Amino acid sequence: MTISWFQAALLGLFASLSSMPGMGGSSIGNYTLGRPLVGGFICGLILGDIKTGVICGIAMQLVYIALVTPGGTVSADVRAVSYIGIPLAMVAIHAQGLNVDSAEAADLAKSMGTLVGTVGTVLFYGTATMNLLWQHIGWKAVEKGDFKKLYAVDWYYPWISHLLFSFIPTLIMCKLGAEAVTALKDALPMDGIPMKTLFTVGALLPCVGIAILLKQIVEKATDFIPFFVGFTLAASLGLNLVACAVISLIFAAIFYEIDMVRNTRVAAVVADFEDEEEDI
Repeated sequence: MTISWFQAALLGLFASLSSMPGMGGSSIGNYTLGRPLVGGFICGLILGDIKTGVICGIAMQLVYIALVTPGGTVSADVRAVSYIGIPLAMVAIHAQGLNVDSAEAADLAKSMGTLVGTVGTVLFYGTATMNLLWQHIGWKAVEKGDFKKLYAVDWYYPWISHLLFSFIPTLIMCKLGAEAVTALKDALPMDGIPMKTLFTVGALLPCVGIAILLKQIVEKATDFIPFFVGFTLAASLGLNLVACAVISLIFAAIFYEIDMVRNTRVAAVVADFEDEEEDI
């Protein structure tokens, strides 16, 4: 598999759109187009191999499933993961002759995505820093009463930032990186220590993503029970993630009903207490 300049340009375009406010805000841009699960499908369309793209996207999504950007602080840039990491992972899988459905292919994709995600952090902060220039221009326009100029500050000027820190880096890294990944085929044989290291690290990375997710939503020990039940269903019954997700709706409904009953009782106790105070 190779990546042409045109395909690399399309990947660079989607890397820019995945964080552009003009695409409907962060909901459509960063939190939809930028997610590896969606990016894998788009990369598959662009490179002509949807199956490999989706598989790579799923593998990388597990690693970054709990990634958030509190206060603009990021540990990895999902734009780079989706539109640089996934294409290079697809090239690497084909170059190494791996079966797309194999665990080795998924582990290799996770390792590639993690390496690129760290590099993408620099691009993220570069974009944010350059956008400060446009904000300065916007404040000057507000002071002068030129409010129409704010449209350019919000909709047009940020394209310059993303051209420099999203489009061009993605274009170059996808085009030249694909050739480098293909060239590494002879330098890094499948039975060598470097490739085995990549597979081992890639197999462990989903644990990090799931652990971060658990840290955010688990408040007490009993919160682990639904997760244990899900893993048990998947291991013993052979259910896929979709089936486990449907079954998880039962737990969600149960917890919701319990919380509603608890809140109703608390509200009733408070109301009775207020009535007693009024009587006194």
